[in-house]
Amino acid sequence: MNRTRPFLVSLAVAVAAIAGVFALGHTLALGQQAHVSRDRQIARRTAQLDRYEASLRKALRQKSPALPALSDAASSQAAAPVRVVYHRPPPIVVTKHRQGGEHEHEIEGAGADD
Repeated sequence: MNRTRPFLVSLAVAVAAIAGVFALGHTLALGQQAHVSRDRQIARRTAQLDRYEASLRKALRQKSPALPALSDAASSQAAAPVRVVYHRPPPIVVTKHRQGGEHEHEIEGAGADD
């Protein structure tokens, strides 16, 4: 029984080491796949942008059609100034009620006859 425990412990450490090496290899493979996938995405996006740039350059080379002439009514209407009327908002009145006020003075004045 004395030799059985060290053997089991060493066997468990060996299995853990093998599992760790396997996990490390799997992780490195995933990283490499992600790198290749990212390169493909960048290449595909670059090709898309190149096609879009070519279409923009083609559109710049084409002459745009002439705009229709403005009629006299439209030109005179555009030249008329726009009248802006500003209305001020109504004032905001805040009433604060205080203890006493005007009625307190009247009561004091009535009691002065004594």
